[in-house]
Amino acid sequence: MAFFELITPLKAREIIKSNIKSLQKTEGIKVTEALGRVTAEDILASEDLPAFTKSVMDGYALRAEDSFGASEEKPKTLELVGEVEMGAEPKVTVESGQAVKIPTGGMLPAGAEGVIMIEETALKGDKLTIYNSISPGENIVAQGSDIETGQVVLASEHRLRAQDIGMLAGLGIAEVSVYRRPKVGVISTGNELISLNEERHLGQTRDINTYSLCSLVEELGAIAVPGGIIEDNEESLKEAVINLVDQVDFIVVSGGSSVGVKDVTYTVLNELGDSEVLIHGIAIKPGKPTIFNLVEGVPAYGLPGHPVSAMVVFKKFVAPYIEAVMGGEQEKRHIEAEFSQNLSSDPGREDYIRVKLKKEATGWVAKPVQGESSLMMTMVAADGLVKVPWSKEGLAAGEVVRVELF
Repeated sequence: MAFFELITPLKAREIIKSNIKSLQKTEGIKVTEALGRVTAEDILASEDLPAFTKSVMDGYALRAEDSFGASEEKPKTLELVGEVEMGAEPKVTVESGQAVKIPTGGMLPAGAEGVIMIEETALKGDKLTIYNSISPGENIVAQGSDIETGQVVLASEHRLRAQDIGMLAGLGIAEVSVYRRPKVGVISTGNELISLNEERHLGQTRDINTYSLCSLVEELGAIAVPGGIIEDNEESLKEAVINLVDQVDFIVVSGGSSVGVKDVTYTVLNELGDSEVLIHGIAIKPGKPTIFNLVEGVPAYGLPGHPVSAMVVFKKFVAPYIEAVMGGEQEKRHIEAEFSQNLSSDPGREDYIRVKLKKEATGWVAKPVQGESSLMMTMVAADGLVKVPWSKEGLAAGEVVRVELF
């Protein structure tokens, strides 16, 4: 039987990071499917944006010098020689003393230097009277003034947002190279567990961890691969892990990670592992009986069976490395709040406290949600986690804490 060899959270993270070296893989995908993905290389503009010099107003394109000195008191008259059609290259050239009607977004004809707003003109037949002067470049946007051909528009390891997708589409970039979404195999162990649709009998418990962990995987943008409910049996769990290892990039097993007779996850991950188990026990609460090893190069975790412990460990010791494979961690949402009460914590371990937030006159207040790690409602009722650092003996009422929001 294995026994815990507790290590610090810092040491655990160092071990995990050093053993997840080059799992990043790339793929080319349609830009229309790339929202939220991370670029795997610099993206260069293949054309100018805008692709041609255009008007930003409804008005008349003309030579700037033909308008100099024009005013309400001393208007000037120009000859209207044509009209720009939207989506078409102008066939007319603007000469001295001439003007061409142009819509917003229309391509500036050759010879023109700017656009006078339609409100500052009067048209009678082919005679255009102008009541104001313009400067060269007025009311137009020049070709390439936004983006020039060859310019790096998005650097590698950039998470694509809605505005990025729009820009890429505007440049005619239909496909981008991004980091591939890793597949994460999720196994729940326990003789007592039944699936969602089974009829429950006394002594049986519906599986929670498959659904919560798969949801956390998908929340990251990765792909969850459910591996089923496995009995507390070495051979059954071995078979389940072997079946998954060629299909996925990570394996997460919940349950059986402690040191009881029925806790077989350690034995299986030790026997199938590329080496002896690298981690068995982290000085954290909840989640102390956490296992980590590599199985045929695939990171494999053994998480506690209690749902809250499994979710907390996943968030702190699994999720960051899944995100790293996808091109870097997403920015976590945090909020500062006053802690509502005194709370003790054993020094020498990292505590994660579930808290409920309440807005009061002085600001946000974080109140701990009481309950054991087997009680799912402590997670449902909470708005986030507060970490009590390794070196602290607890939190004091009124202390400002950082809440990592769910």
